[in-house]
Amino acid sequence: MLKKDVIGQQEVWNRLMEMVQENRIPHALMFCGPEGCGKLAMALAFASYLLGDSPMLNKWEHPDLHFTYPTIKTSDMGSDHTPVSDDFIKEWREMLLKDGPYVLIGEWMQKMGKSDADLNKQAIITAEESDALAKKLIMMSSQGGYKISLIWLPERMNQQSANKILKLLEEPPRQTLFLLVSEQPELLLETIRSRTQRIDFKKIATEDIEQALIERRALEPDMAHRIARIANGNWNAALEELNAGNEKRQHLDMFIMLMRLAYMRNIHDLKKWSEVVSTFGREKQKRMLDYFMHMLRESFMYNFRQPELNYMTQEEENFARNFARFINEANIIDISNLFEESKRFIGQNANPKIVFFDLALKIIVLLIRK
Repeated sequence: MLKKDVIGQQEVWNRLMEMVQENRIPHALMFCGPEGCGKLAMALAFASYLLGDSPMLNKWEHPDLHFTYPTIKTSDMGSDHTPVSDDFIKEWREMLLKDGPYVLIGEWMQKMGKSDADLNKQAIITAEESDALAKKLIMMSSQGGYKISLIWLPERMNQQSANKILKLLEEPPRQTLFLLVSEQPELLLETIRSRTQRIDFKKIATEDIEQALIERRALEPDMAHRIARIANGNWNAALEELNAGNEKRQHLDMFIMLMRLAYMRNIHDLKKWSEVVSTFGREKQKRMLDYFMHMLRESFMYNFRQPELNYMTQEEENFARNFARFINEANIIDISNLFEESKRFIGQNANPKIVFFDLALKIIVLLIRK
């Protein structure tokens, strides 16, 4: 993995190289930033640089590079087994090699899941994972250089795991560098955040996404420019636009159905709607609610009739053209809070049928507010 494989983010790379040249690499770095900005890609590129671009990195099998990521207990695991990253290291390496380093939690869930029931679980980093990592890091470096612990989405550590990782950060093993890659650092313990040097990533520049689409996906410049603008700094969003059957289109369908049924006050079909979305896995339900918030914002901004403020596909704009007038100053905050609250309830393992039916009923009232 080389810097050239990272889309944009030259400022971050320059900062990392300054640390190397001045011999002041801290024992723990935390890469933070929005989805699709290339945090994991940069962490992999930096780890590869420090480990000397060894041939072992071609398959992500370097003995001094240790991966930690959220896992689930799959249906084929024994009742007394608690999952750790090594249970899925084959799937993790295959994903990085085949799909690249711009990874979404939903895609990772699909790689781990063995059944539909597995996809309804929430991926976490367990305390047993922290114990396993501590045992790995106490060993001497096999190559005489750094030992690197790359932790993807550390905010998904449970309380026990977080406390054990904190102890590792407080007393880091010799020659160890921790690279934490986080999308929601505010969910981490303050004591963990205080023991890492934070590097914030900006969204990828539209020009960099546009160039990557032309070079990596052979798009015509006009199409690359349109998709890059809609992506709004998110490489994953750009790739979704290229995928005719992407999940976002399903989310749009569910959003349109919710709003139309709520407008018609069709309680019977809204109950059916809530039963359908309750069958989605919890991670997918949370992604769907994130998408609903995106459509809410875009619909509100559409009312200002300034195209440069909108970031919608043609399908989304076609719906917003008639729907936007129902989203106004009187209801946008309450609807947004409703989506946020529902997402929080799903994250707390609330019954999804109740959560989504309650959401649907409240939308009926909020849509008519002027």
